[in-house]
Amino acid sequence: MLHLLYIFAFTILAFIAVANLIRNLIMFSFDTERTYSPMGNAYISSKTRYIPHPELLDNSGNLIKEPLLVMRSINVEDAREKLDALYEASPAHKSENPEEA
Repeated sequence: MLHLLYIFAFTILAFIAVANLIRNLIMFSFDTERTYSPMGNAYISSKTRYIPHPELLDNSGNLIKEPLLVMRSINVEDAREKLDALYEASPAHKSENPEEA
């Protein structure tokens, strides 16, 4: 009898979990259609006007068309030389030899 009670309880929990999953997917799809304004929690319908993220705008408020991050390949030796040069040029760098100071 206790086995039937467990099966019944877990069946109810499974239905609740699936219903919650479906409800969250529907709410997520509605949420992707909203465009949030920079004024906090208020939102503007996507049919009225598109407001881009502030990081996609330049200083004058125009949309940036160029890529925001450009990476180039560099070998380990060049990277180590650049890091060593930055470290030695820093004001907090104290040389180990007192003759160099």
